[in-house]
Amino acid sequence: MSNTVELVDITRVGNSSHTIRCGVGESPVWLDSHQAWFWVDIIGRTIWSSDATGSHLQSWQTAEMIGCLTPTRSTTANAGQPLEFIAGMESGIFTLVLEKEGKLSSQHLAAPAELQPGMRFNDGRCDRQGRFWSGTMLIDMSEPRAAGHLYRYSAEQGVSAPVVSNLLVQNGLAWSPDGRTMYLSDSHPNSQLIWAFDYDTDSGTPHNQRVLVDMKNYDGRPDGAAIDVDGCYWICGNDAGRILRFTPDGKLDRQIAVPMAKPTMCCFGGANMDTLMVASIAAGQSQDDVWAGATVLLRPGVQGFAETAFAT
Repeated sequence: MSNTVELVDITRVGNSSHTIRCGVGESPVWLDSHQAWFWVDIIGRTIWSSDATGSHLQSWQTAEMIGCLTPTRSTTANAGQPLEFIAGMESGIFTLVLEKEGKLSSQHLAAPAELQPGMRFNDGRCDRQGRFWSGTMLIDMSEPRAAGHLYRYSAEQGVSAPVVSNLLVQNGLAWSPDGRTMYLSDSHPNSQLIWAFDYDTDSGTPHNQRVLVDMKNYDGRPDGAAIDVDGCYWICGNDAGRILRFTPDGKLDRQIAVPMAKPTMCCFGGANMDTLMVASIAAGQSQDDVWAGATVLLRPGVQGFAETAFAT
């Protein structure tokens, strides 16, 4: 079933004097404590923020490319606390503190031994217990070498050894509502697979890896994802301009067309958790494509979950 829904281009209605277009928009997250959206432009080395309506936009520059970010529990618990995030970047995992007037401070926390020059962290988020997960990839996607790994990070144990290996472009991390199923995808054209794992919530260990969806059978490469309250998996169909919803048994039951050819990641948020933010890519797209790199809000008719904050 294909659906069209009303959407708002949040990067056109803010207080900016120009239209914001992300080279590689990624990692949207809703911060209920601050009633604000956050997302990143990987190659633009920028973190963006907007209120719920897009009427106020802010940005912070990072020293290196940032693949993903997730808030800490101190930030989500108290709107008066500094905006603190855990982020996966080029040289490892960082704490980032976003201050007023675009000022940012950072602290390098850890880096796996396998992270080499020419690589970076990509998609990432926390499991239901607050452990941070993210994977690595080669920056040059034209080199089809499965050098990427998926890692777990906690303040107590630091960064793990590789948990899942032989990844081209790690993506699509998400957890079922009860946290007992972990999802992971590989976006590279040579892979295009979505996997499900049984997940031990006590130890933070995935096992019983199996193919949930082979996206070669559908339009678009699997990119970033979100979970709704029904336990269904929403995946951005990169190159196909659509968001696909799969049931927990891997059945496609809905598609939503979006005007951006290369949507990257979606996230539920808003006052009722019924709004979906979708980021996208401008890099490599025609300059005449006014939607390339846009970040939009839409209401798909279902609710999702707030992202679990990092347990500091």
